[in-house]
Amino acid sequence: MTAPDHDGVLERRTPDYRSVIRKLTNLDEEAAAHRAEARTWHDTRAQEADEAVRQADRRVLQAQAAVRAAQRGLEEVDARAAVLWAEFSHRAGRVAERFARAPQPAIPRQRDRDAEDYLREAATAAAWTPPAKPLKGATFLYAGLGALGGAVGLAAWSLLRWAGREGGGDLAVGLPVVALIVALLGPILAVVAAKRVADRGATPLDASAVTTVLIAALVTAGVILAAVRANAGGG
Repeated sequence: MTAPDHDGVLERRTPDYRSVIRKLTNLDEEAAAHRAEARTWHDTRAQEADEAVRQADRRVLQAQAAVRAAQRGLEEVDARAAVLWAEFSHRAGRVAERFARAPQPAIPRQRDRDAEDYLREAATAAAWTPPAKPLKGATFLYAGLGALGGAVGLAAWSLLRWAGREGGGDLAVGLPVVALIVALLGPILAVVAAKRVADRGATPLDASAVTTVLIAALVTAGVILAAVRANAGGG
């Protein structure tokens, strides 16, 4: 018997060498493509990460510069606030002494304004001048000045009238008129003196003070004149 011929079957079942090489080649190309894609993805992500780091570094530098600028601005605002407080405490005196130093800063309710607006507002408030305190015993002082002015005016009036009578002629006619004018200057000089006293005390000389000076001058002149005439009549 002859052995069965299985060469044709074996040849059909055995893979073709060329097809295997071709498949391996295709797989190697696909692997190379995947490796290239992986390298490209890695390089792209690395570049993006490097750029993100550079941007972050720039933002850090900008933030540090902003912090330094804000610190300088804060120091300038604190210095100006200290100057304003010193000026205000100097004007206010004992009213500001109880605070010892400037009040601590607080967050404002209106945050749409910058520090410059608040500093201008504080400067306006610091420029406030407290009202002048009235002089102690001012009424008696003004009355005394008025009395002195009335007495001086009356004395000058009497002296000029006496000089006119003694001189006779034109002097007897003219000096009484001059004496009347000089008598009126006494109360006016008293008002001027009262104004200077009020200015030294940093208090205004109001209408009531002027009235006090004038009334005191007229009353004093009238009393002295009445007393002199009474003595003259009695003599």
